[in-house]
Amino acid sequence: METEKKIFFLSDAHLGYPNNRDSIVREKKLVAFLDSISHQASEIYLLGDIFDFWYEYKSVVPRGYVRILGKLAELCDKGIVIHFFKGNHDIWAFDYLREEIGLVLHNDALHTNIGTKNFFLAHGDGTNKTDRNFLFLKKLFHNKVLQWFFTRLHPNLAFYLASKWSRHSRLINGSEPFKDEQEPMVSFCRENLMNEGLDFIVFGHRHCPVNYPLDGSTNMIILGDWITHYTYGEFDGKNFALKKF
Repeated sequence: METEKKIFFLSDAHLGYPNNRDSIVREKKLVAFLDSISHQASEIYLLGDIFDFWYEYKSVVPRGYVRILGKLAELCDKGIVIHFFKGNHDIWAFDYLREEIGLVLHNDALHTNIGTKNFFLAHGDGTNKTDRNFLFLKKLFHNKVLQWFFTRLHPNLAFYLASKWSRHSRLINGSEPFKDEQEPMVSFCRENLMNEGLDFIVFGHRHCPVNYPLDGSTNMIILGDWITHYTYGEFDGKNFALKKF
């Protein structure tokens, strides 16, 4: 990584929510943020739920999002590497974002070195192992047969049904305050990741901006959202900071 360049992280814009008028206001703000970092960003990590709902038919993609998609394509064309992690709201992203926009698409968590630091990156859904209903739905949504049947629905009906589920899921994950050691994400990290030599564990999903030290060498970061907080992560090669736009 070039010394003057930085890495940026954000998640949970939920573009499309709650309606087109209000979503465009937030979309323009997100585009302004991407403009503001374009001269210093070498990579950008989008850690899921950038869209409140996203589904690609073979020859149809969701209406809207022209500002953010155009900006992401522009940044990719400039040589900025942009990683897109599938969240539980944009789980059905397939090849459009990769082939048309140029994003690097991630289906799963990523364990990677950035600069001299060791990162674990994931959207964060599925870390609460006690939420069996959600884990069942997540497994169901990955099912190829279900996807085939969903594709046979008229897009108007499909998106209506999806928006009802999206609202329910978003409210659950965005309404509860961070619980310190009782937080399911903290429990997940302690049970699964503490022997990996990680410096930073970065999640989205929970909508609350948190930088939580798990021990003297590992911090767990939750990026917040672009609905109420407008927070993002910035990494300069050594230090990770949560900031507000």
